[in-house]
Amino acid sequence: MKIKLFFLIGFLCFKSLLSKAQTTNLLVGTYTQKGSNGIYLYHLDTATGQLKEMGHTDSVSNPSYLAISGDKQFVYAVNENEMGSISAFALNAAKNQLQFLNKVETKGAHPCHISISPDEKNIFVANYTGGSLTNFHRFADGRLSNAQQFIQNEGASKHPTRQTKAHVHGSFFSPDGKWLLVNDLGMDQTQIYPYQKSIHPPLIQSSVQNLKSEAGSGPRHLSFSKNGQSIYVLEELTGTISVYAFQNGIAKLVQRISSSNLVSKESPGSADIHLSPDGKFLYASNRGKENNIVQFQINQKGLLNIASKKHTPSGGIMPRNFTISADGKWLLVANQASNNIVVFKRNLTTGNLTKMPTNTTVSMPVCLVLF
Repeated sequence: MKIKLFFLIGFLCFKSLLSKAQTTNLLVGTYTQKGSNGIYLYHLDTATGQLKEMGHTDSVSNPSYLAISGDKQFVYAVNENEMGSISAFALNAAKNQLQFLNKVETKGAHPCHISISPDEKNIFVANYTGGSLTNFHRFADGRLSNAQQFIQNEGASKHPTRQTKAHVHGSFFSPDGKWLLVNDLGMDQTQIYPYQKSIHPPLIQSSVQNLKSEAGSGPRHLSFSKNGQSIYVLEELTGTISVYAFQNGIAKLVQRISSSNLVSKESPGSADIHLSPDGKFLYASNRGKENNIVQFQINQKGLLNIASKKHTPSGGIMPRNFTISADGKWLLVANQASNNIVVFKRNLTTGNLTKMPTNTTVSMPVCLVLF
């Protein structure tokens, strides 16, 4: 009897461990104008691709972009409002809980992106309407200081309505942590700052290099290759991807290719861009009339293979953000206007996406973070 009981307990423990091994956590950031509670926590079943809601915050205003600390203990969310702010939370994934820590002003309107420095001491927030970048010190307990550095961009470009002023849309660290690249959609430029991790302020404005994009293109997000030698800049207004060779803080344009499948000059509203974990494929999302995910193979020189270009419907309307699981097997898309999250199974060899039958309803999802 004792032997049977021993094996029963062992089996149940194994089953529990197996269940945990088959799930990964997902944070969802939203706009809250239409009834969303703010930040949602889901479990992704990595065997079936199904999502299960585990919890959510209460009354967090417009957490449209999220970032998580390296130890997975803290979450940071912009509050994308006219009076911009960023909120810090302690994360207890085991209990599916987020505990509010503090909130500080970004000093710029409509913050839309967060980057955490590789040394985890600094956080940078892009203020879209404000056209500025704000830096905060991150304390050991996860809380944020008041703004430590504030950089206001000034300028405009070609588009008559979208580029009448600066619109900072994101900041992105190089893999070696030595450089911070800041995309300004309104000015058609990417600013390249050397990151001074042991110096205050961490960004020296006099040392910045301004990388100009094609007039009217609107650089929005970017991704680095794993070795840091290639940069892929997604340009929202023209739906193009500009590829740069990158070395010692110097970027050189080597390729420019359309992400769109439209023949008209209407903007596809390109939104997000990521590389597969193995670095062999690039994916980007297009909104507008397309609502798809485009994929490319990346060759050994870091260039995109034009012949490999393929579009997959996003399963909804306005795919603003997407994420790829660490093992590369899953790609999840947040469709803002259709209020749904769609899960795709990803072929590791071909990079092709297969839509799973599950469809998860969330009010205005705009940011996904798997951890």
